[in-house]
Amino acid sequence: MTTPALTVLRTEVSDPRVRPLLRELGEEYSARYGKDAHAELARYPDEEFTAPYGGVLLLLLERDEPVAGGAFRRYDGTTAELKRIWTHSAHRRRGLARRVVAELEREAGARGYRRIYLTTGPRQPEARGLYLATGYTPLFDTRADPESIGPLPFEKHLTPGPTPAPTPARKETGR
Repeated sequence: MTTPALTVLRTEVSDPRVRPLLRELGEEYSARYGKDAHAELARYPDEEFTAPYGGVLLLLLERDEPVAGGAFRRYDGTTAELKRIWTHSAHRRRGLARRVVAELEREAGARGYRRIYLTTGPRQPEARGLYLATGYTPLFDTRADPESIGPLPFEKHLTPGPTPAPTPARKETGR
């Protein structure tokens, strides 16, 4: 069986292809944390996920349909903060979240960031597992009950190196 190629798309929150990401994240957060969880998606202005503000929003497209995505925003001068990591509910268990995290790390490094910071909720064990499996250092006691901690912080230091050339499948959205 041949797996369809994935295209990495840099885009903005206003792109209609981002709607499934925001809708499913809102539903997921609400199911795990209650009605007020939608506020997390509105916590940061959309422009923080654009290049002029030090951020980016990426989607992985398969046959031109979004199957995964994520973003980062400027946390400080050397640190990007990962946000909104998502895999479409119909496409989970394929390693797409790992691919999104790797693409975001590559993009952050190319923009001069040397550290990634993120938090995930205490009721998201799959996200916790993803970050541990992809080399993130937990900034909390991993033996403690996650509910007693609140948001679970992680960090990862990026290895300085030459900026890689974009892959041929990479696209930019135009306005």
